[in-house]
Amino acid sequence: MIRNRLPVSLRRLFPMASFVGCSDVGVLSATQDSRECHDGMLFAAIEGSIHNGEDFIHDAVDAGATAVLLRRPNAEIGVSQCIVPNVRQAWSRLCHAMHEFPTRRMHLTGVTGTNGKTTVCWLLRSIHAALDRKTGMLGTIGYDDGNVCESAGLTTPDAQTLCAWLARMVANRTTHVAVELSSHALDQERASGTLLDIAVLTNITQDHFDYHGSFEAYRDCKRRIADLVSESGTMIVNADDPACRSIGDEFTGDSRRVLTFGLGQTADVSARVSSESLDGTTFELAVAGVGTCDVSTSLIGRHNVLNCLAAAASAHVAGVGLEHIVHGLERADAIPGRLESVEIGQPFDAFVDYAHTGDALRNVIRSVRPLAHGRLICVFGAGGDRDRGKRPQMARAASDADVMIVTSDNPRSEDPEQIIEEVRTGLNEAADARAHFETSRAAAIRLAVALAQPGDCVLVAGRGHETFQQIGDTPIPFDDRLVLRQSIEHSLQQSGPVPTRLHI
Repeated sequence: MIRNRLPVSLRRLFPMASFVGCSDVGVLSATQDSRECHDGMLFAAIEGSIHNGEDFIHDAVDAGATAVLLRRPNAEIGVSQCIVPNVRQAWSRLCHAMHEFPTRRMHLTGVTGTNGKTTVCWLLRSIHAALDRKTGMLGTIGYDDGNVCESAGLTTPDAQTLCAWLARMVANRTTHVAVELSSHALDQERASGTLLDIAVLTNITQDHFDYHGSFEAYRDCKRRIADLVSESGTMIVNADDPACRSIGDEFTGDSRRVLTFGLGQTADVSARVSSESLDGTTFELAVAGVGTCDVSTSLIGRHNVLNCLAAAASAHVAGVGLEHIVHGLERADAIPGRLESVEIGQPFDAFVDYAHTGDALRNVIRSVRPLAHGRLICVFGAGGDRDRGKRPQMARAASDADVMIVTSDNPRSEDPEQIIEEVRTGLNEAADARAHFETSRAAAIRLAVALAQPGDCVLVAGRGHETFQQIGDTPIPFDDRLVLRQSIEHSLQQSGPVPTRLHI
C-alpha cells in the first residue's frame, strides 16, 4: 500500500488512458492487494501468474476502494475506472509517481545478464564508495539504502518495494545506486518508470527457460533494459558475448551511447591478464582514449575479470578517473557466496559459489581447475520446479572437475532423486565413473571434505550466499558455507595435525 501527500493525476500520468465514471482520478493511496483496500484508495487489478487482480475488484470496492486501474471497463462496479492496456506497466509507473520519481534524483545503474549481476553491482558500489559517494544497492544478496541493509526477497523487488527503497535512498541523500534487474522483473514490468543513467548487459546464456520458453524470448526480456535508459544514457555490453553484442548493435546511431567491454583488445574497456592464482588475479585494465593501469584483485577467474571490466566501464561513464576505478576494484570486500573461501587451516582449498547455470559452473570450474595443485572436487545439483533443460548442462559443465558429487540443490516440490537422475543424463561414461550421487546436500559436502587430500580444491556450487534450502513448501535453514566449515572442522578433529597447504 502506498500513501502520498499530494494526489497523483492519472490523466496527467497516463494521457492515453480512458476513464469511466470520471474525467480524472487523483490518487492519494493505492494498492495491488485487495486485502489492503480501505476508503478512498485506488486498486490496481494486476493479472498475475497465479491470481488475476480482476477477480478481486468487487472485494476491493466492498472494502472502500473508490477507483480501479484495469485493462477493460467493468460495468458491474460503480466507482471510477482508469483503463490502460498494460496494468503492470501502469502500476509500476504509478509507484514511481507516488514516490515523487526517485530515479530522477540519483545516478542509477541497472545491471542484467545471466551471470555476474551481483558481482558487478558490488564492485561498482565499492568504486563509488572509495570516492566517498554515498551508495545504494538492490540485488540478490540484499537491499542497501546507504544507511540500512536488509536481506533480499527477490533479486529485483516488486514495483512498490523497489520505489520505496529508491525513495529511502533519496531521503538518505544516497547519490549513486546499482540495481540488479532480473529477466523476470523486466518481463513483469517491475521496473517500468525507472530511469537508468547506465544499463549493463553482462552475458546472456540459458536460464529460466521454464518461464521464458526459449533463448530468443529470454534474450528479448534482457533487451528490455534498454527501454529504461534515459535519452542521454549509456548501454554497456559484453563484446565477448554474441547475444549482448547484437543488442548493442541495435542502438548504434541512437542518442544513447554504447560502450563495450571484453577481454578482446577491440573492446572500449579491455584487460590483459598478467597472473592468476587461488588468491586472486592481476590484470592490466585499458580504457580506450584514457590509458592503462594494473589491477590486483582478490577475485578469481577470467569471468570475474569481465565483471571488473563491466564495473570499470560503468564507473568511467559516471566520471570516475582510472586510478580511482582501480582503487575501488582493489578495495572491494569479499562478495558473499561468490567463490567465497572457507579457510580454517585445512590442507586444501575450499570455496562456495552461487553458480547455478551450466555457463556459470563451467566458468568457475575452468577458472579454478588450472590453479588447484591437486584435484578439483565439485559438489553441485539443480533446483526443482525450474528449467529442467539446465540439468544435463550442469553435468556437462561439471565434467571438467576431477571428482563430481551430484546432490540436491533446492528441490522444492520435486523428488531429489529424480532431479539427480536428470542431471546424470548429461554425464558421459567416463564422467559418470568419476561421479558420486548423494541426495542429502549435507552428506555430499561431508563426502567432498572426506575425499579431499592436501593440495586439492573443494568447490560447493549452486546456492552461494543462501541460508535456506527449499524442500517442498518448507524453507529449511541450510548455509553451504556453514556446513562446509563444520565438515572441515570435524575432519580436522578426526585427523589431528595436518600438513601445511601447498602454495607454489
